[in-house]
Amino acid sequence: MKQRWWILILASLSIGLFFAFDLGRFFTLESLKLHREALQQVYAAEPLRVIGGYAAAYIVMAALSLPGATVMTLAGGAVFGLWIGVPVVLFAATIGATLAFWAARYVFRDEVQRRFSDRLESINKGLERDGAFYLFSLRLVPVFPFFLINLLMGLTAMRSVTFFWISLIGMFAGTVVYVNAGTQLTGISHLSDVMSLSLLASFLALALFPWLARKALWQIQNRRLYALWSKPTQFDRNLIVIGAGAAGLVSAYIAAAVRAKVTLIENHKMGGDCLNYGCVPSKALIRSAGLVHEIKNAAALGIRQAHAEYDFADVMTRVRRVIETVAPHDSVERYTRLGVEVAHGKAVLTSPWSVEVNGQVLTTRAIVIATGARPLVPKIPGLEAVRYYTSDTIWNLTERPQRLIVLGGGPIGCELAQAFARLDCEVTMIVRSDCLPREDEDAVASVKASLLADGVTILTHTETLRCEIDGDAQFLYVRTQTDDEIRLPFDALLCAVGRIAHTEGFGLEELGIPISSQQTIETDAWLQTLFPNIYACGDVAGPYQFTNTASHQAWYASVNALFGSVKRFKVDYSAIPRTTFTDPEIACVGLSETDAKARNIAYEITRFDLKELDRAITDEAANGFIKVLTVPGKDRILGVCIVSRHAGDLLAEFVLAMKHGLGLNKILSTIHTYPTWSEANKYVAGEWKRAHTPDWLLRWLEKYHTRKRGRN
Repeated sequence: MKQRWWILILASLSIGLFFAFDLGRFFTLESLKLHREALQQVYAAEPLRVIGGYAAAYIVMAALSLPGATVMTLAGGAVFGLWIGVPVVLFAATIGATLAFWAARYVFRDEVQRRFSDRLESINKGLERDGAFYLFSLRLVPVFPFFLINLLMGLTAMRSVTFFWISLIGMFAGTVVYVNAGTQLTGISHLSDVMSLSLLASFLALALFPWLARKALWQIQNRRLYALWSKPTQFDRNLIVIGAGAAGLVSAYIAAAVRAKVTLIENHKMGGDCLNYGCVPSKALIRSAGLVHEIKNAAALGIRQAHAEYDFADVMTRVRRVIETVAPHDSVERYTRLGVEVAHGKAVLTSPWSVEVNGQVLTTRAIVIATGARPLVPKIPGLEAVRYYTSDTIWNLTERPQRLIVLGGGPIGCELAQAFARLDCEVTMIVRSDCLPREDEDAVASVKASLLADGVTILTHTETLRCEIDGDAQFLYVRTQTDDEIRLPFDALLCAVGRIAHTEGFGLEELGIPISSQQTIETDAWLQTLFPNIYACGDVAGPYQFTNTASHQAWYASVNALFGSVKRFKVDYSAIPRTTFTDPEIACVGLSETDAKARNIAYEITRFDLKELDRAITDEAANGFIKVLTVPGKDRILGVCIVSRHAGDLLAEFVLAMKHGLGLNKILSTIHTYPTWSEANKYVAGEWKRAHTPDWLLRWLEKYHTRKRGRN
């Protein structure tokens, strides 16, 4: 750190001395004309020494970003001529620019990346992909300040060797023009004479050339890509959507809303996982289990005696009834009324523009793949012989399993483990590492404490070995972190170890559409696959497996598929909320402390404990907290973690604030109804404000009020 300060101090001192002694007077057009003959005579007598001195001076000026580079370049032509002047100027300018690049990188980059890492992430990815093109284009147009390019590129992740050679090549044309002008110095009255409008236009056209060439190359590659298939001269429809889960439904809805002809193909149930196996049934079960829990703990509300009689089969019947009640929202009838053609059957891509379903080939201009994901079944010896379930099949239960083992400590595992425990099952949760590894440590501790209080046995850092059957009994063998092998009896085993994207059997392999290492379809920032007219969204595309993210991506996929030739939109992942519906809930958006530390992002934490919230006290739920990460010294929100009842609902205000660049001051100045849970958001903003009110201002106000009371 000290070395960085010394570099900054020395550079600032050098620049200060340059202006203090008015050294710029030696780098004017008039001075060059006045001393040209003398410089030529010295060069004729000692050419190597003059070239070396000139190059050193040019390097220093470029490295320190001092004014006068234009005159120095003209001097290169005036003294050395075109053939020697061009290489001397070009290499000196490039070396100086690289030194400035290094200085900016060494002194400023770490701090800039640390403070603004979340905002710079997309820029860094863009530069990693197209940085050479950006730099080359900027170097070709002399109107862009070269010193600014040097400093800004130094703040990025661009490699030094790339910067050097691209700068060298990019500055060649401009260097030739200026050096050549220097050989004709007598005809120049002002520096502006060197660059005419037509010449600047030529440079601009030259700068656009690599992008135009890249566009042409892209078109050539596309032609080769599509060459294996015959493109229809006309199409049956504008869009085909494969999969009627959250992503597919939204894609089809948007297409129909803009009057495109769209076909939605589903091989199983409308509504996908969320309606039939995930969000809807799990929340219905959690609600029933929550009521049983409240009745058991009615004494906390002043109810001396309360008792609940329930039948597990009735609870599961209610779960299925809730699914049936919600199902019309995602039904064939509703989407048909909206203008969507719905087909039930297996969809297979037969070309980039055609999909076969039920023996019929449909042609389309664009395709959206939204086939979702399925539960991952771990490879455990003996698993197929025992009674195991996944998050898809657990809803088939009609009898309560007395002993339930849950494999996995993610959101699904934690939610269902708690719900079944509250419905009087003996639940043991087996976790390979620890529960909810993505979440805030304090949040995880709160949820684990709640699970334990509900009677869930949690075995973390435990390896699953095998399943065995002994008579009518079923056992799971595990190895704990102390290397002990334990035999656990169970009546039902729930596998909740993750989900894997549906990518097989849709013709992706035949078209050569790549699958990522995470087993999702590879897409770009616009959700395009290998074929620009084929898109993917939702769980099958990743990187998130949330219903809300699937719907979010669906907008981009459908709009880009339908209007991409006019305007394309990159997917915005800046504020992705998520909620784990345990009791208490965990709701998060943006960066966590773990994320910020891993990415070396500076942050401050403001925390409000819900034991101070009036509504939480009245509801006998005064536990949990809101934790907000902000930019140091500023109210800009980097991330939020809420642990409480209704945390998922409380989070929405912070998501809105982050999406639209609103800080904690805006939340603080917003009226919140009393007494409500949402007041907690205002209170955490108040905590931030109180911590950031300057002490000097408070001291001044104290003196002001003292004087107002008539006291000295």
